[in-house]
Amino acid sequence: MNYPIPANTPEVGTFRQKFVDEELIATAIVGVVDVARSKGQSLEDLITEVLADDALLDYQQRHRLSEIIAVAWESLV
Repeated sequence: MNYPIPANTPEVGTFRQKFVDEELIATAIVGVVDVARSKGQSLEDLITEVLADDALLDYQQRHRLSEIIAVAWESLV
């Protein structure tokens, strides 16, 4: 990957760019998982947040994202 993995919540927000590709999305997901773990959150806590936040994604998109985050969480153990 050519992107640094974000170490905290503000760094995750800096990934907003004009062009977004799969690599950038994967990097952001890894960053979100790492930040959640560093804050002592469980996978369930993180999924609850993802499913509750409806600012950008509809329910179906949030549900799919929560599944992807769960896979990333388990892969990064």
